[in-house]
Amino acid sequence: MTSPLNIPRIIGHRGAKATAPENTLAGIRQAKTEGASWVEFDVKLTSDGHAVLMHDETVERTTDGRGFVRQMTLAELRKLDAGVRFGPTWRGEKVPTLIEALALMAELDMGFNLEIKPCPGREAETARVALADVAAHWSAERPVPVISSFKPAALAAAREAAPHLPRGYLAETLPPDWAVRMAQFDCLTVHPCWRALTRAQIAAAKAGGHPVLVWTVNEPARARELVAWGVDSLITDCPALIAAALRQSRAASA
Repeated sequence: MTSPLNIPRIIGHRGAKATAPENTLAGIRQAKTEGASWVEFDVKLTSDGHAVLMHDETVERTTDGRGFVRQMTLAELRKLDAGVRFGPTWRGEKVPTLIEALALMAELDMGFNLEIKPCPGREAETARVALADVAAHWSAERPVPVISSFKPAALAAAREAAPHLPRGYLAETLPPDWAVRMAQFDCLTVHPCWRALTRAQIAAAKAGGHPVLVWTVNEPARARELVAWGVDSLITDCPALIAAALRQSRAASA
């Protein structure tokens, strides 16, 4: 991996999950409105092989439909309302394709962390399709994205499909051999959950040259603590809230 990284302090989680429907174009726009220059989002494949923004295996939680994503065509997904469950104001929002999301982020001058969130058995396929879309629709002149996943097979396929793009190792808690696991897939960034993360782990990652992107940080006090510990980026549902907390902290220490 030779791509330089310019990761911002704050990244909107699934767009701006606290204030707009997750993994939607509206959510990406909301993150931009709240001051985020990057967003994190999840990518799955439809039954007919299109990369779409979706976190869950099924569509019930985030849309007005029912069923498994892996069993639905893109045309079937597009009939669903991805905003109404969040609130009536968002009625009519659609499940976006990755290509649509890339176009919007280019328009808004944003960067992104793409999480490969494959349906079972489609780890490598999801990585290949998603990265083909990125190659075709994301200019090399734009910010270098980070490609992350919990799934080893997805990281392996991402390395094969786009070796020049930095990969991120995702973990609920960092296992004792996390550095070895990262090295297996030439991962550059490490993406731990904030709950069990320690200052020593952050220091070890930074000593190894690995930027630390922590999820999902929604509490101002915890955000300030993590930044003081050396975390590079906070992935948050509420970019405006966390940005304000960090500004206040800087002002207080000035």
